[in-house]
Amino acid sequence: MLLFHTQLCIFSAKSKSEEIIMADVRSLYLREVLALDSEHAGAQAFWIATFAILTAAGAQFEIPTQPVPFTFQTFFVLLSGAMLGKRNGFVSMSLYLVLGVAGLPVFSTGGFGLARLLGPTGGYLLSFPIAAFVIGYLISHRPMPVNNRESFLNKLMTGYAWTLGSMVLGLLIVFMFGTIQLKIVYFQHWGDAIRSGFLIFSLWDVLKLFAAATIAQQFVRR
Repeated sequence: MLLFHTQLCIFSAKSKSEEIIMADVRSLYLREVLALDSEHAGAQAFWIATFAILTAAGAQFEIPTQPVPFTFQTFFVLLSGAMLGKRNGFVSMSLYLVLGVAGLPVFSTGGFGLARLLGPTGGYLLSFPIAAFVIGYLISHRPMPVNNRESFLNKLMTGYAWTLGSMVLGLLIVFMFGTIQLKIVYFQHWGDAIRSGFLIFSLWDVLKLFAAATIAQQFVRR
């Protein structure tokens, strides 16, 4: 009976180890196919521009609310940091802002210009490069599993939860910048700014958060 239990534990450990290895292989394969880790300037420029364009497209999917509309922008902000890394994620979101200031209609409702960055929604926009950088930094510095069997704590710290937690912090940065500027240029009281700039987005952004983390986890190097 003891021998059977020992064999079962060994088999279980091997199965978990094989699952981890297969997940790593799949992640590396996807990144290689999509050239996400390519050192070629052309490949990096492609993904930097692609996520800037996707963020612009996400801005056009909106539910009008005042003073800040619901949009799909932050979904791509989160993904840019996780998939492109801290540097390229930052550059991609900075490019998005530069395109808008330069006159291209990449902001919500087809908006553009420096006035958008100085207006009620400007804090959210200005936070995008910073949020992408923080997410990329945290994901690139997450601890590695200490053994193949992986305890619950190891799984929590090195798997999906780490990616999710990194994105939560990035999203909080977006909310913080957005709420502060909303208070400065639009509301007189902090309570109004927090309700309209942070609390109103909670459920909507939780859905985007989990979707982004689930997608990113397939590409994150373990």
